[in-house]
Formats: sequence, structure tokens, C-alpha cells
Amino acid sequence: MSKNSKKVWFITGASRGFGALITAEALAAGDAVVATARDPAGVTARFGAHPNLLPVRLDVTREDQVQEAVKQAVKRFGRIDILLNNAGYGLLGAVEESSAVEVERLFATNVFGLLGVTRAVLPHMRQQRAGHVINISSIGGYSAYLGWGVYGATKFALEGITEALAAELAPLGIHATVVEPGFFRTDFLDDQSLSKTVQRIGDYAETVGAMRDFAAGHNHAQPGDPAKLAKAMLQLGHAEQPPVRLPLGSDTVEAIERKNVTVAAELAQWRALALSTDYAAA
Repeated sequence: MSKNSKKVWFITGASRGFGALITAEALAAGDAVVATARDPAGVTARFGAHPNLLPVRLDVTREDQVQEAVKQAVKRFGRIDILLNNAGYGLLGAVEESSAVEVERLFATNVFGLLGVTRAVLPHMRQQRAGHVINISSIGGYSAYLGWGVYGATKFALEGITEALAAELAPLGIHATVVEPGFFRTDFLDDQSLSKTVQRIGDYAETVGAMRDFAAGHNHAQPGDPAKLAKAMLQLGHAEQPPVRLPLGSDTVEAIERKNVTVAAELAQWRALALSTDYAAA
């Protein structure tokens, strides 16, 4: 398929944030979009009626809704070229402060929901012998940050899932990419997108407490431009040979380079011990 041909996107969490911006860019480029949201009325209110737009109700944690949404997408447009797993939310709090219920709910959406949607879409892509699965991770999926340990764990999971998918799907003509945005000026730090642990432990006041204050003070003051990210995502979606990993934002690039240096230095320091655990040569 030519990189200039019309693509059919299936986007989760499309009523606001990155999802809505990417939906707008895709429609402007002449692509078709299956824009899913828990309340599709939000999609309709934002974009109105459009011949290339199909708003669909989808709670990614509901298997019945996942299957129905994919069925509607294929019925309307005949195929799905790009699956953009964008739905998710954050959890701010120390690992110890995170309750079992809070952790389970977060993984249910950010990881298990993503897997459910991906499992529903892939049979169609395999039949086409073409497609692109794009999973929205975070710089927190490559480098952990205090206060974001459990949220980061969901994004670390996406990194591993995507790397494996890329290898498994390559012989079938299907690509997989994990996207790692840094801090972008969206509503991610608003209460609608960010949950905070109910428990607060005093011993973490200087670390996680400081992160809570930082997050509150930097809401809508992040360095990344969401409109530019949306345009970058269109370029990624139309790329003939997309990367397995795409960091977005100068803060993400800096964090990746810093972690890579740290990991290399630590490996060098402990290399002898690391190599000492093999069976001795006969």
C-alpha cells in the first residue's frame, strides 16, 4: 500500500487529549478514523458529522464493547490500517501508597485493555497482511520516576509487549511501534486523566510529596507541544518502515540518553560479577 494512500485509523481515547488531536490531523489528511471513547458523544460534539469519521462507544476494559467496536469499524471502512492504543490514565503516588484496587484498575485499562483491543484488531491485520499497531507509552516507560512507579510499570509493560509484537508481526507485513512522549501540555495532570493514591505516607513527603507539588505546579506548563505531536503521529502512521520505538520531546530524548549512560556505567562496574555466574568451560 502506498504511503500516500488513505489510511483507516482505530483510535482509543479519541474524545480528548492526544487522541482528539490525532483524530483531527488524520481527518485533515484525508484518512478515515474510528474514534472510540467511553462516551462517543464527546467525539461528535468536537468533530460533528464527517464522512470519514465513525464515533464508537468503547470502554477498553469491556470485552463485549471491544469486539463490537472492531466489528463496526470493519463493517464501515472494510479494514483497519492503524491501531492507535491511546486510552489510559495516570496514577501518582509512592509504590507503597498504591493500594491493590488502585493498581488493578490502572493495569486493567493501561495494559489489559490495550491487549484486548490489540487481540481483537490483529486478526483483521493478519488477513490483510498489512497494518501498524502503535502503543502510547511514556518516558516513564523507559526510565522510572519517583511517584510514578506503578503508572510507569504499566508503560514498561507496553515497551516489552510492543518489542515482542514487532518481532512476531514482521513476517506478516505488520509493524508495531511504542511511542514515548515526554511532558506535553495536555490535560494529563488534570483530575480527569490523573488519579492520586488515597494513602499518603509521611516518610515520602520529601520525595513523592515533592513530586505531587511539582505536578500541580507544572500543569499546562509542560514543554511539549501537543499539536506538533499529533503531526508527528501522522508521519509515523504513514511511514513505510516505522521504528519500533519513537521518543517524542526533548525531555524524553535527554532522559533516554541519561539512562543509557547510567546503565552502561553500572554494567561496566558489575560486569565481572555478571559474567561469573555461567558454567565453567569444560
